[in-house]
Amino acid sequence: MDETKDGGSEPETALPHPHEPHDESLAARLNWLRAGVLGANDGIVSTAGLVVGVAAVTTETSSILTAGIAGLTAGAISMAAGEYVSVSTQRDTERALLSKERRELAEEPEFELAELTQIYRDKGLSDATARQVAEELTAHDAFAAHAEAELKLDPNDLTNPWHAAISSAGSFTLGALLPLLAILLPPVPWRIPVTFVAVLVALALTGSVSSRLGGSDPRRAVLRVVIGGALAMAVTYGIGQLADVSGI
Repeated sequence: MDETKDGGSEPETALPHPHEPHDESLAARLNWLRAGVLGANDGIVSTAGLVVGVAAVTTETSSILTAGIAGLTAGAISMAAGEYVSVSTQRDTERALLSKERRELAEEPEFELAELTQIYRDKGLSDATARQVAEELTAHDAFAAHAEAELKLDPNDLTNPWHAAISSAGSFTLGALLPLLAILLPPVPWRIPVTFVAVLVALALTGSVSSRLGGSDPRRAVLRVVIGGALAMAVTYGIGQLADVSGI
């Protein structure tokens, strides 16, 4: 503690764990990061399955490259479009809720104050303290106070569909590039084994990262994604072999 001139001490004002982030948008940032990791995982698995299946039929580099680029492009666009539509819908919903809250504050301020008081009372504050907190927050910024307490929204930090679309497409593309390069760069006899190893290592990494972001056991997450990726490549390779044998 800091000592005062008269020998007393002042209370500590610093947070007890300064190394820990206490930003309200932390959860949102972690969700974006987790979505990026999962997007990369999708790019790895889908493209790996595609190029391994084609490589089981032909050794022509141009055919494998064409299939890989087509899969990468289609997947990235699909991911971007899906995220844009999904997040746009979420943003529209958020805006509608905020507009409704703003209207209610203008038309029924006393009812809204009582509602805010009840929210903090339900959190465990005494009646008097809950009322005081609600009144002070209302005096400071009634709209922001109700948006946070009732809707769990920050009016100045709504979800952005363009950010989501670009992030999703970018992470998918980065993930897809790994199996594409892994199957094109080695000599022909080593293409599929090298791709299998590279993909499984990459999936183990993404599984570990995503599990740590979520606070779960990384071993189980790694096992799931590795088995899933191996199964996907094995199935597409088998289908390619059957197609080659049957002459399709």
